[in-house]
Amino acid sequence: MNLFCFGLGYSAEHFIKAYGDQFDTIAGTARSHYAVERLGDPRVKGFMFDVERADPEIATALAQADTLLVSIPPDISVDPALAKFGRVLSQLPQRLKIIYLSTIGVYGDREGEWVDEARVPAPKQPRSIARLRAEKAWQAIAKDDRKTIQILRLAGIYGPGRNALVQLKNGTAQRVIKKDQVFNRVHVSDIANAIAAALVYEGGNDVWNVADDEPAPPQDVVTYAAKLMGRAPPPEEDFATAPLSPLARSFYEENKRAANGKLKSELGVALAYPTYREGLTALWDAGEGR
Repeated sequence: MNLFCFGLGYSAEHFIKAYGDQFDTIAGTARSHYAVERLGDPRVKGFMFDVERADPEIATALAQADTLLVSIPPDISVDPALAKFGRVLSQLPQRLKIIYLSTIGVYGDREGEWVDEARVPAPKQPRSIARLRAEKAWQAIAKDDRKTIQILRLAGIYGPGRNALVQLKNGTAQRVIKKDQVFNRVHVSDIANAIAAALVYEGGNDVWNVADDEPAPPQDVVTYAAKLMGRAPPPEEDFATAPLSPLARSFYEENKRAANGKLKSELGVALAYPTYREGLTALWDAGEGR
């Protein structure tokens, strides 16, 4: 198999580390040479790509790919990869399996209700509206019988270097309290496992929620991390007055519980970290936050 990644970011990096040996060749895009070099993986051939420039060799690499992992977020008006390479992709003669990393944000605010893949998306945030538009654009590419697409709607991503333990160590952790607010999360290793399962899935085009078992209040996660570190958690802050960036505050405007039953029963994924407790404990044992 020949893998091409639109976006050699956090999730793609961990997938390649875990499953890269399954591929004959691996290539992908990054916005800087540093981002490619940071991977430190000689198996990966990197190409520069952003809204202003694209390495001319990308089209040649795509012509050799039979597996495509897409993790580049869309702009408000367009998906960058499709804007530049949509025609190239639509004309590829080979069979191509596409894995598109989306977000559970496309479901919008559900006032704490459970949402599964049968629920009609109703995003209100501009970034989530753009995501849903991108999902549909990639699904249109896969209407070709030679292509299939699996859309993975991810919950909030955490893992090595990106977790409450690190935030506590750096002094950036907050315990923001908003009544009845919960979020799903998913460990990056479970994302890698879901991508791998989607690649061998023999069904048609489909959509999957990739989330943990326990939607939880964000302050509980910080409290648990502090307990692991043997320190007092930061003080509680009321959401109405807490110093949050506009982006962070916007996440609290949506409240939902993402169901992952289909991921388990139909895609066969067994979560390595079913709740934040297992995930944070493993990260602490690995030295995170010390």
